[in-house]
Amino acid sequence: MSLNWDHPQPHVLELSPAAADIDGLDHTNNAVYVQWCEKAGWSHSEQLGLGLADYRRLDRAMAIRRSEYDYLLPTTAGERLLLGTWLYATDGKLNMERRFQLLRASDGATVLRGRWELVCIEISSGRARRMPAEFCEVYLPAVIAG
Repeated sequence: MSLNWDHPQPHVLELSPAAADIDGLDHTNNAVYVQWCEKAGWSHSEQLGLGLADYRRLDRAMAIRRSEYDYLLPTTAGERLLLGTWLYATDGKLNMERRFQLLRASDGATVLRGRWELVCIEISSGRARRMPAEFCEVYLPAVIAG
């Protein structure tokens, strides 16, 4: 089966809801999806070459300014899911966007879409700052055209 990703070449994590992830409606709890998106974002950043140790060394981080999630279909315990993520829009200096798409592997249905607006901050002060050269060198080539 061909997967219908929203954009080409996603960074993909394979996931499966555990019994503890299921809520009172017998579906995966929405908070679990948020945690998975965070995990996918870090995994993608690390794969590109920037991890938490680099953020601390540079005193810079890409922080979530705004997030939104569209929960399209429920998932249940044990289902095989594929979470894709991309770096999307950027102004090249301060802001970036990360997008997410969660697919059910059995039929390729999209069960969630998400989007983060990211801003580069100085960790020590929490203030917005321009992306350092190392961020630009790693992240900007991975940004897909909007």
